[in-house]
Amino acid sequence: MSAEHEHDPPVASWWVYMIRADDHSLYTGVTTDVDRRLAEHKAEVSGPYRGAKALKGKRNLKLAYSFAAADQSQALKLEYAIKQLPKARKEVLVAGQLPIGELLAGDTHGEH
Repeated sequence: MSAEHEHDPPVASWWVYMIRADDHSLYTGVTTDVDRRLAEHKAEVSGPYRGAKALKGKRNLKLAYSFAAADQSQALKLEYAIKQLPKARKEVLVAGQLPIGELLAGDTHGEH
């Protein structure tokens, strides 16, 4: 076994991501490959459209936020929690001012 990989951080296999469209809407999803999924949403991959229906026809899609989840279960729980947030709280999350730990703990309204 090579010692060079001993201290490398683990590679996340599941991600929660948010995409912003040119109309300022935010779409939240989970994936194992953020770059591939963004390309699918942008329809930059060959073949049939594989992006979300909510983003079909939207322009200038940009990755607004991503978080490496511990596993698929955590990714799905975070996706659900983010989708329950009002738009203003989503913007706070994207701005880096809402700790992901609050969502993991179930505090989606900012109440302490």
